Amino acid sequence: MEDIIAKLREHGIGLTPQRIAVAQVVLRDRSHWSADEVWQLVQQRLPTVSRATVYNNLNLFVAKHLLKEQILQGGHVVFDSCVEPHHHFLDEQTGQIHDVPWEAVRVETHDALGDFEVRDYQVIMRGRRRNH
Repeated sequence: MEDIIAKLREHGIGLTPQRIAVAQVVLRDRSHWSADEVWQLVQQRLPTVSRATVYNNLNLFVAKHLLKEQILQGGHVVFDSCVEPHHHFLDEQTGQIHDVPWEAVRVETHDALGDFEVRDYQVIMRGRRRNH
């Protein structure tokens, strides 16, 4: 828990029990959590925490660059603790979201978009894991 607290302080985020509980869920590993999943997990520790509090803290973590908000499938928003550039693979069979290293996918050029200034992009691949 000390590493979570240090990370929050490092990003200029004040400490509250609710904030720490949210951070313990979303920053513990490289997962892709929906806000409702985070809320349900935080409620196990803090039963009185409101959905709004969880949403507000997730949005704060995005603003402070601790999380990235991703819209990956059908408008479904997830919060990604990997803030470095990377792509995603959506397993259509299991619903799992996997990180794909940035260098594993090459985009030749986005200069062909002419009138558009590209600020960011990612590739989202869909399919299923091969059976080995």
